[in-house]
Amino acid sequence: MLFSVLRLSARHLRTLRPVHTVSNNCYSAHMAKRVAVVLAGCGVYDGSEIHEASAVLVHLSRGGATVNMFAPNIEQMHVVDHLKGEPSQEKRNVLVESARLARGNIQDLSKLSVKDHDAVIFPGGFGAAKNLCTWAVQGKDCSVNEEVKAALQAFHGEGKPIGLCCISPVLAAKVLPGCEVTVGVEKDDKYPDTTGTAEAINQLGCKHVSKSVGESHVDEKNKLVTTSAFMCNAPIHEIFDGIGSMVRDVLKLA
Repeated sequence: MLFSVLRLSARHLRTLRPVHTVSNNCYSAHMAKRVAVVLAGCGVYDGSEIHEASAVLVHLSRGGATVNMFAPNIEQMHVVDHLKGEPSQEKRNVLVESARLARGNIQDLSKLSVKDHDAVIFPGGFGAAKNLCTWAVQGKDCSVNEEVKAALQAFHGEGKPIGLCCISPVLAAKVLPGCEVTVGVEKDDKYPDTTGTAEAINQLGCKHVSKSVGESHVDEKNKLVTTSAFMCNAPIHEIFDGIGSMVRDVLKLA
């Protein structure tokens, strides 16, 4: 009996997958933007930061966007026990873990087509610096996952906007020389990791622009929109508002 109930429940849950086209009184159907969201796993210490990813999706929904989610089909750099804050011995796959955030509706990053989208957004979390690139262990000398690099170059080459938050702007700094990004406010205790990260970004030949957590920075030339998110020790509603600023600017540019 219990098994039957669980099976029925699972079947019901499958019908609750995300509705990607969201109606909004401020947007007509022909204005809806098609946005790709690239995830890096599930969980702040080894994947995408869950609150950032959710905030991105909420603001895209509010903006009337159509969303498709992607992640690379690769093994995570490592797995962190989020309760203990320590690495564990298990192995996990970035695409499989990202499917938790996407409610199962996600595709291999290799299938991302710039022609089918008006913009792309990368939430932050340590996974962006561990799984999408190796910034977490190599800093400015890191390498970027080839599919991530290809996606960034493709959207940039087509003049389509790219949104990045938290630590993920380092991806643009590594792939798009001369760009402008923000990872927060330098020399401010509320942004403990910003100064060092900003220095590395500048050393790559890019420009770091100090912006508070509720703001986003728009690099008009490169159509990059960035915000600091959890690079700042701020209340979660301020993180949410800053990501909203980033998403709105991305949609304006799309």
